[in-house]
Order: sequence, then structure tokens, then C-alpha cells
Amino acid sequence: MLLFLSDLTGKKHFLDSKVKKKFFLVSIILLVFCFYTKIFAQEKTKIKIERAGFFEKDKNKFPDASVLTRDKEQKVLISHDGVLMTCNQAFFYEERNFIEAFGEVSLKQGDTLDLKSNYLEYNGDTKLVFASGNVILNEPESELYTETLYFDRKKQEAFYNEKGKLIRTLTDTIFSDRGTFFANEKKYRFEKNVDLRTPKYNIYSDILNYFTETGKSHFSGPTDIITDDSKIYCEIGYYDTTNDNGYFIKNSKIDFEEYVINGDSIYFDKSTNYASATNNIKILDTINKTLTTGHYAEIHRSVDSMFIKKRALIASFKERDTTYIHGESIIITGKENEQIIRAFMNGKILRNNLSGKCDSIHFNQMTGIAQLINKENIINSRSRKTKKPILWNNRSQITGDSIHIKFNNEDEVIDSLFVFNNAFIIEKDTMELGFNQISGKRLNGNFIDGKLNEVDIIKNAESIYYLRNSENELIGIDKSKSAKIKIFISDQNIDTFTKINQIDGKVYPEDEFNENDKLLKGFYFREDEIIRSIDDLFLEDKKFKLTKIKSLE
Repeated sequence: MLLFLSDLTGKKHFLDSKVKKKFFLVSIILLVFCFYTKIFAQEKTKIKIERAGFFEKDKNKFPDASVLTRDKEQKVLISHDGVLMTCNQAFFYEERNFIEAFGEVSLKQGDTLDLKSNYLEYNGDTKLVFASGNVILNEPESELYTETLYFDRKKQEAFYNEKGKLIRTLTDTIFSDRGTFFANEKKYRFEKNVDLRTPKYNIYSDILNYFTETGKSHFSGPTDIITDDSKIYCEIGYYDTTNDNGYFIKNSKIDFEEYVINGDSIYFDKSTNYASATNNIKILDTINKTLTTGHYAEIHRSVDSMFIKKRALIASFKERDTTYIHGESIIITGKENEQIIRAFMNGKILRNNLSGKCDSIHFNQMTGIAQLINKENIINSRSRKTKKPILWNNRSQITGDSIHIKFNNEDEVIDSLFVFNNAFIIEKDTMELGFNQISGKRLNGNFIDGKLNEVDIIKNAESIYYLRNSENELIGIDKSKSAKIKIFISDQNIDTFTKINQIDGKVYPEDEFNENDKLLKGFYFREDEIIRSIDDLFLEDKKFKLTKIKSLE
């Protein structure tokens, strides 16, 4: 009738070993030093043998234990302080208030926890449990499989350190080398080589806290989340496996098929294909070859849309020279090679020796046209001048009611320039005695190798031009009106200046040129606004504070 006696005579129990002492050291110290009086004042409850088919007590073979064995009908049944244990055979050490259970062992704690194993030790005084051999820990939402498990009933914590596998609702499976279960919180803390697998993604982490009721995973340390179309990395974060969303901080990054998002914090909802990022954001679009930066962004992948603000900047490195577009907020929409970029409030553009500013910029990738637009009738409160869209190219200032820059998508360079209504070009004379000026209704310009080469001023063209010889000596000042003016530029200077259908005009000696005639109507020189660097793009932005990143609770 005795099933396991030949293997157990003189065996040392695991609950008396160093393994147990190491795991429960903190618990024991707290119990001894913090609750010493309370513990020894209480009466310890005894383990009860509720049922056994066979009972044997042999002081020669087993001086400290009674042997309990099942019969054909029922297992041995044991109870203690709210738990019921069943098994095929048990050794009961009555004086020590201690049980060893063998064969199809089950320990049930109410209807919330069920522990199954081949072997189990239970101490009725300390309420410590050790289970080994095909261990399964069941609670309403999950099942844990491992080979050895320690369970502290007082703290309601279980621990394993010989690899384990958790299955939750047939969707989430978690593997780890070590793990702790906190029964009151319904939470697992998995450590070392953690691998959470679902039908939609895998999570690999060093430390992962998993709540079995909600499916939320909190992780710390280097963590990778792999989905069918994305790779997520962070060092602190959480993921909700039930609702398919997560929040990631500390070196967080999402790598989609079309772009990579970096930020101090990132929220991601896979079910809606939505992501938002906060502080120090970098979004690298590897298909369209752009890098977008700022301090707050929202990405709607399903509709190919992105919104970014707070020091927003998009850098296009597809062309030979990088083009920077800035606005206090930027919206990007459209698929590959069909994107539209809209930069609002303090729109600015910078590319090599070309820069410009306006209220807003509209760039269509399909047409290659960037429009610089100002709101109508907007007058700067500090000036009586209307601030029109403006471009600077080398030494020339170009303004108009609206400005279009056309990029050649095939050659990836600036192709042409169009200024509509009230076109005006200003350039300082080489000796800075005055200003060369040309105005007209419209301006058309052509570029060669990214440099402005030819300019046509069309309709109602007026000009003031300082004429100099090859020695750079002033010959006179030309002031005239004509139907059209054509200019050819080389080496960043005007090479030829041709007036077509001239109406009137005269070349004045410098001393005969009236001061009142030196500026054409609408003259407004804005040298102090020239954009020379990336930092200059942000000079007029509204002040803001970085958002405080919320830590995980």
C-alpha cells in the first residue's frame, strides 16, 4: 500500500533547504522583527487529516511521521486554514505541523487558486509551500507550468526559478527563467529571457510585470515588441494585450515599414494604427527620404497622415541639397511620392543659399511645387509695411503676394521660380552706395544646377540699377520703365540686364540722382530677417515648454 517509502526515508525537505531560506529571507526578517510579539501570542492552527483510506504509524521506519494512503475510491484529503490538499499519499509530521504529499497532488485555496504537482511540502506554522514535478498553478485567468514552485500563503506570493510558461485565455503565452506571482494583485513578475507571445506580436524583455485580469504588461530594461509590420523598442513601458495599445518611454522607438519614430515617449494603438510621440521626436521616412522633428506628433497610418508641432521641421534629403521646411505646426498627408506638406504659422524654407519665409507653406510632391503664402491684409503691428512672402537667393531679396518654387522631381533639384503680383527684387550695390531694384507684376525665374540663372520681370517693369565698369567704377544710375526686363545671372551677380519695350528711362550721374528717386514704390529691405542657419528657422516661434513625461504607475 505504501507507494513511495523506499525513496523517502531520511530525505531532507526543500522547505528546510538553503533555497527556501534565500527566497523567504525578507519575509522571515519582517515577521521576526516587526511582528514578533503578535506572532507568538497567536495560537497556531494544526493541520487536519480529513480523510485517508489507509493509515500507518511505524516508529522504527518513520519515527516522526504518520503515513496516509488513498484507497481505490478517494484520495487523501487534508485541510488547513482555508486550503484543501488531496494526494495519493502523504507523510504527516504532526509535531512539526508539516505535510509531505505525493502523487496527483492538488492544493486549493478557495475558488481563486489551485496548485497541482507530483510532490508537495507544506508547513502549517509558516504556511510555506514547496511543489515540484509537473507543477501547474491555476487562477481564474491563467495557468502557470513549471517544475518547482515556492508559495508563501501569508504573503500570497509564489516563486519559481527553473523556467516557466504562463498561458492566459488561450491568446497570451509567456516564457521566462524566473517568475513571481502576487495573488492579491493577480500579477506576475517575470524575469530573465522573458518572451510574451500572442497571435499578433511577441514581446521580449528582461523584466515584465503582467496582470492576468487585464492583459496589461509593464516592462523595464531593454524590451522589443515585434508585430507583423512594426518593431518597437523601449526600456520602460507597458502594453495592453487586450486592447492592443501601449505606452513607451526611455529610448523609445517604433520601426514601421515606411518610417521610424523616436521620442521621449510614444503611445501606440495598433487597432486604429495610431501613434503619438512627445519630446525630442525624430521621424525618419525611408521611402520619401525625409526626417521630421519636433516635440509633439500624431501619426494616423491608415489615412497616411502625420501632424507635428513645437519646433516642427521636415528635412528632405532626397535632392542633392537638403531642403528644410518649418512651421509652428506641420501636417503631412499622402502615400509614397504623393505627399502634401503644409507648414502653418511662421512658415520658412532653407536650402543651401536659398531661404524664405511666409505665413504658410504648401508643398505638393507630385507637382514638385512649394507655395509660399501669406494671409491677406496681414500687417505687422510694429511696422507700417505689409510683410509679403520673401525669398533670399545669394545677394538678392525677392518678394511678392505669393511665391512658387518648382522642384524637378526627376533630377531632384530646384527647377524654376514664380512670383505672382507685386514682384520685387532688391540687391545691394556691390559698393553698397544704394540698391539695385526691379519691380513688376510677375516674376519668372529659371535655375541651373540649383542656382538662379535667368529672371524675367513681366508687365509694368521698373528698375533702378547702378552701372559699373570692369574696374567696378560707378558709371551712372539707370532708372527706367519697360514692358519686360530679362536678367542673366552668373557667379551670384547680374551678368546682363535687358529692358524690352522701354517706355522711358535715363542714366543719371551719381551727384545728379535725387535722393527721393533712389527707391521704387513698395521698397522694403528685410536684411535683418535673412535665414542663414537651421536655428534661424525657429527664431520667431511662440515660446513653449516641453511636456513632462508621465512615468508608469
